[in-house]
Amino acid sequence: MRGRIVKGIAGFYYVYAEDGNTYECKAKGVFRNRNEKPLVGDIVDIEITDEDKQLGNVVYIHDRTNALIRPEVANVSQAVVVFAAANPAINYHLLDEYLIWMRYCDVPVILCINKTDLVTDAELGEIQRIYKDSVEKILFISAETGYGCDVLLNELKGKMTVLSGPSGVGKSSVMNILNPEANVKTGDISKKLGRGKHTTRHSEIFCIDDDTYVMDTPGFSSLSLPMMEVVDLKGYFPEFEQYEGNCKFLGCIHENEPKCAVKDAVANADIAKERYDSYILMLDEIRQQKRW
Repeated sequence: MRGRIVKGIAGFYYVYAEDGNTYECKAKGVFRNRNEKPLVGDIVDIEITDEDKQLGNVVYIHDRTNALIRPEVANVSQAVVVFAAANPAINYHLLDEYLIWMRYCDVPVILCINKTDLVTDAELGEIQRIYKDSVEKILFISAETGYGCDVLLNELKGKMTVLSGPSGVGKSSVMNILNPEANVKTGDISKKLGRGKHTTRHSEIFCIDDDTYVMDTPGFSSLSLPMMEVVDLKGYFPEFEQYEGNCKFLGCIHENEPKCAVKDAVANADIAKERYDSYILMLDEIRQQKRW
């Protein structure tokens, strides 16, 4: 029987099958032998081992359209990367790493800035300035007041969306607004550490409307970059693209080279300095990866 994995916990996979039932399944040993792992979002074939208890085994994973590593999910239409405008303050470098991962996996991104009720319009304008050329779309919302949540819901219609972002930014609160029946546990920000308590422990798919699904995922407070060459990184910064080919040196990586069109654009404020600074840090991270 065919179905989709809607939740995975401690080696058990919960498969919503074509007969309308959800089966608790284990993965056959063949997957471990091939070093394969079923992911939430996978379309799978299962064999039923106990019809009354709704138990089974995952026996086959169908081809994926895409797969993410952090979070571990598959077959998504788009990602909504959620960060808070305040409490906690935006970690811009971490945000850029989230965007790199989504672009690396060829997943369209909506940047969703929550907790807009805690900051001024000028502060929101700064976020808009920095990321206006970096993502497909930016939405400003408040899960506390409901502001902008109708716009977000409209962007989700007819799609399989992964809700991603670090702990404490309000993903669970957003999820509860989008789908009150989900009743996702929420947690307070740790005053001592300035980051959120983990309230989502596993990835899970929720149906919020006809043909509209959202994957709620755990928050990550740190990420490592995908393995790549130094020269490849610039391709993950969309705002650099219009300047490619205008540098003095072929293969310019926009770091120390003279007469660099990207560095000139940064100096002229056509590219946000915050993004460029993050790019330079990432170049160093890639070089460190190579040394390891």
